Amino acid sequence: MNTDKKKPTLLIALGGNALIQKGQEGTIEQQFENLRISIRQIASLVNDYKIIITHGNGPQVGNLMLQQESCDEVPKLPLEILVAQTQGQIGYMIESVLDESLMEQTSDFNPLVSLITYVAVDENDPAFVNPTKPIGPFFTAAETEKLDYPTMETPNGFRRVVASPKPVTIIEKREIQRLIDDGFIVICCGGGGIPVVRNGRAFNGVDAVIDKDLVSALLATEINADLFVIATDVEGVLTDFNTPNQKLISQMRLDEAEEFLSSNKTGKGSMGPKVEAAFKFVQDTGKRAVITSIESICDSVNGKAGTQIIQ
Repeated sequence: MNTDKKKPTLLIALGGNALIQKGQEGTIEQQFENLRISIRQIASLVNDYKIIITHGNGPQVGNLMLQQESCDEVPKLPLEILVAQTQGQIGYMIESVLDESLMEQTSDFNPLVSLITYVAVDENDPAFVNPTKPIGPFFTAAETEKLDYPTMETPNGFRRVVASPKPVTIIEKREIQRLIDDGFIVICCGGGGIPVVRNGRAFNGVDAVIDKDLVSALLATEINADLFVIATDVEGVLTDFNTPNQKLISQMRLDEAEEFLSSNKTGKGSMGPKVEAAFKFVQDTGKRAVITSIESICDSVNGKAGTQIIQ
């Protein structure tokens, strides 16, 4: 086991497209094949970095919810349990592909571990008063009348809506720190983690979804990571996204990132939370964060691709 504590710590947050790409059915075969694109790059970094991998779970947890709605023969499970299930499922898949990739490059033995992860949220977070996060399958207006949870209308129909509170702390941060210091590659905080609130000395799960990138940035800060990488389905932060004039912003300083977040940039959309997460990590630590494509993780770590966010 390599226990070189002098190696810098790298946290890589994999987006949902690391497993299921746009237009795909999302078969297990497709998900394993897609994972190889990012995981082979991560495997090539293990000799130089202590590595933590976080990941999304949107398609997978949505599929579990759809399966639940299609079956009345067994009791339906709460959202916290579905998130835990996808943490185990995707953790296994990442471990399997990473182990395969490490063997291909004949690297030294690198122990791997997937950790079911709790994330504490504030029960008084305003997000619980005004849920805004649509999840799961689509319903017609008539179907929503039979549901026992709130829904919201989207362009493709009605969907269940839950709160998306801000993460307060990762409960297992000490265990994660000890594992990476002992040479483990750690896979954790899947799908933003299982949201819990304190109940005396214990924790209770809540029906909520935490943004995966914000959780990853918080974990990167709490375990004193040296570099934070968000890997997604575009090459980085783009000006005029989805227009003929779109262009990669290769570097953003904190004041530029703050201006991006406060403006109405064309196509900011889903990039907003990623910039917010990267901004928060750099602001809190003074270190570097990168938003990049799944295909360019190594080049981004080396400062040659993606949007590099610095002080």
